[in-house]
Amino acid sequence: MKKSVGITFTALMGMLALSLHARADARSADLKRIQNSREVFHELMQTPDHAIPHELLESAKCIAIIPGEKKAAYIIGGRYGRGVAMCRTDKGWSGPVFLKIIGGSFGLQIGGSSTDVVLVFRNREGLQRLLSDKFKIGADATAAAGPVGRDLSAATDIEMHAEILTYSRSRGIFAGVSLDGSVVEPDHTADQTLYRAEVNREDVLNGRVPVPDAAQELVAEIRRYTEAEKAAHKSSGK
Repeated sequence: MKKSVGITFTALMGMLALSLHARADARSADLKRIQNSREVFHELMQTPDHAIPHELLESAKCIAIIPGEKKAAYIIGGRYGRGVAMCRTDKGWSGPVFLKIIGGSFGLQIGGSSTDVVLVFRNREGLQRLLSDKFKIGADATAAAGPVGRDLSAATDIEMHAEILTYSRSRGIFAGVSLDGSVVEPDHTADQTLYRAEVNREDVLNGRVPVPDAAQELVAEIRRYTEAEKAAHKSSGK
């Protein structure tokens, strides 16, 4: 009987160790995702001729970044990626919440690639989309491949009236991309890992939850490019 209890205790300790190890690995992966998101956005904005126009960023309500979205296809294609989203609040940009994007496409295609994706939400409805259980791009939310460059002169009416503007980078080149049919849903487990507790996503995206230390650099990078032009105009007295 004692031997049985001893084995059971050892097994329980082993399971606890494995659980703690798994949580540590998950947190490490989530923190890496935050860092990669910052790098993706920085690299995007460092190429002015292919960057998101500043006018769009200045009016953006929310921004989602999915670094290294995986895409593979053989007759039937599919996408899967995990990233973060932040929203503009009265006090600046919120801390991030995690999300997943899942989608598929049909066609005679073969091969695979890793693609960075950026979504620019242009109105407050975008916040409600991010708070929902899931939504489908192109069905629940109107979307269009976003314009790139220094201004919006080449943007079409379709782009300018879309709820979400979508961008991607493959092989080092950023461009607008259609993600119609892709499903975006929350990643609650990653949220809990980052904030070390269950959090209300609405509280996070409305700025009622402090930005975690691990996300400070990412939020600063977003702020740098979404508020730079306004700050410049204000300092010049315009």
